[in-house]
Amino acid sequence: MLFARIITMVLALLGPGVLPVLAGSGRPVIVLDPGHGGRDRGTMWGGVSEKTLTLSIARKVESHLRARGFTTAMTRRSDVFRSLEGRASVANGFRKSVFVSIHCNADPRRRARGIETYYCGAQGLKLARHIHAHLDNRTSTPNRGIKLAGFSVLRCTNGPAALVECGFLTSPTERRLLTTGIYQERIARAIADGITESVRRY
Repeated sequence: MLFARIITMVLALLGPGVLPVLAGSGRPVIVLDPGHGGRDRGTMWGGVSEKTLTLSIARKVESHLRARGFTTAMTRRSDVFRSLEGRASVANGFRKSVFVSIHCNADPRRRARGIETYYCGAQGLKLARHIHAHLDNRTSTPNRGIKLAGFSVLRCTNGPAALVECGFLTSPTERRLLTTGIYQERIARAIADGITESVRRY
């Protein structure tokens, strides 16, 4: 009953577009955060917008998680702007949650390539390690490692939280890959696998 009241309160505060998919289990709610959105387009390079890619990848991650019986929520389900504090508050609105923010990287020098995963705190480190290991196994791009960062969406989230940089839009090679459904699916499955493994040890 308390869990249902919390969900109702979160939805009332955030409005439409952040609906959780309930799976009726005792596991934490998995909150996916497609980076940027609305007036905040994120990185824009070669005609490709980060905010569009992150939403597409997040939807694919959610599909995998739902198929495994997880309860999920998204900080946005369309091209809308959400504040950094608002994104963290979605996860904090649930009694027990895991938060994963999805992004694409950029380097004006155009030489950088690879995946990297950020965390803040011991719980986040465990989550980041699981996700990053699966990403490293499923992609052939350089492994840029797991890094500590004080990003607001990580610092302000109560439960385990990680931020994934799926590749560089400034790299022509990675940009081409990131715009394909096959590569997005590969990344999404890796993220979902990492979350699944982490939750088993939550």
